[in-house]
Amino acid sequence: MSLTQRLTITQPMRVFWLTWFGQLISLIGSGLTAFGVGAKIFLDTRSTTQFALLSFFAVAPMLVLSPLAGALVDRWDRRRAMLLADLGNGFSTLLIFGMVLASNRGMFELEPWHFYLPVSIGSCFGAFRWPAFFATVSLLVPKQHLGRANAMAEVASGASQILSPIVAGALIESVGLIGVLTVDVFSFSFAVITLLMVRFPRPTVSAEGQQGKGSLKDEVRQGWTFIRTRPGLLSLLAFTVVATLCMDLVMLLITPLVLAFTDISTLGIIASVAGAGALVGAVFMGVWGGPKNQLHGILGFQVLSGLVLFMAAPVPSVPLVATAAALYLFTMPPMLAASQSIWQRKIPADLQGRASAVKRMALLSVPPVVALMAGPLADGLFEPAMAPGGALAGSMGLLLGVGPGRGIAVIFIVLGLLTLANVAVAWMNPRLRNLDRELPDALPDVPTNAVDATGNTVPNAPTAGASAS
Repeated sequence: MSLTQRLTITQPMRVFWLTWFGQLISLIGSGLTAFGVGAKIFLDTRSTTQFALLSFFAVAPMLVLSPLAGALVDRWDRRRAMLLADLGNGFSTLLIFGMVLASNRGMFELEPWHFYLPVSIGSCFGAFRWPAFFATVSLLVPKQHLGRANAMAEVASGASQILSPIVAGALIESVGLIGVLTVDVFSFSFAVITLLMVRFPRPTVSAEGQQGKGSLKDEVRQGWTFIRTRPGLLSLLAFTVVATLCMDLVMLLITPLVLAFTDISTLGIIASVAGAGALVGAVFMGVWGGPKNQLHGILGFQVLSGLVLFMAAPVPSVPLVATAAALYLFTMPPMLAASQSIWQRKIPADLQGRASAVKRMALLSVPPVVALMAGPLADGLFEPAMAPGGALAGSMGLLLGVGPGRGIAVIFIVLGLLTLANVAVAWMNPRLRNLDRELPDALPDVPTNAVDATGNTVPNAPTAGASAS
């Protein structure tokens, strides 16, 4: 194998693995902070609304900035965009660290709303991270291995969900929230160091990318135009929005569901078991690579996730809820990796930043809605209805029992039914069902750019033998 070939195959993959590892460590640290701050707010207030508002402020700024961030990612060096995201998130953690330290020393009383501003700041910078990362994956990884590469991103997420609750729970009990934040500071520092060690290739300019060049406003608009004029992608986006609505409600409400009948240490154990399910699902997808028709994998795993939701509802049992949570999160990595691979294959490399940002904006519009509706649904409607003597106590209460957390169990059943209905609607849509056949791939079989030892791009490098590697 020639030196050029080795640069084309080996060097980009080394860049991918080093970048992935840095983001893994960063995700674990961020998971510590998210778990620690969220648990503190809920235990201090016992309010699902206050707990959900933290999620709202963690997502809303990212939603607003995503289209702009995507266009800038396509203009900038994508490594620098990820550096900006990590440094911004680190600044956010340092702000929270300072507030908690000042509160511990009696300088002021820390309230839930004090966390909203620093979390929002971190969210603003975080808008650049995933558009830059996923747009770069297609430049580093051969097309036929995108499913596996995207699964590794889900491995990072699953590992975070396993380790973060365990470590955060131990640190909170021993050294408090300040210990959790200290670990997070080190984690984002490690991610920054790994990004300083690599260089990303620049995408070749496609015909669509050339047509879209102009003002920043025009480039932001082009991401939406690209998706809107391709009915299959638009239908996939609509399906994913509904799936995300169900998933985000489940992930948000699992904490008050569990804390209604057990303590925070048990919550950490359940969260870790659930994370193990996500990790197994990601490793499974990484080894398997997904079905030939990736849409079949998306819909199949979504059906399984809907059925699993019925398991979490019957009784307030730690083993039952932990098993259901693990199975539910097992289905997520294969579904998300397959979906991400379709988007990467169908969008030219130089448009992936802005197009994926539009997709991300649509998906990020869901968590703020979920955060705002979760409290009224749980605290204002279903929990009172499932209290002793409540409106549903004589019907659903006979099946699920009454008392704290039983209203959230009813919500889980409703979300399971909605998930199955979403799959049925998607399968009946011919534009989505035939997406792979009707819309050709926009990427070559292997990346056409390599990075040499000095970080310079080697355009149109020979790629013979890449598939065999």
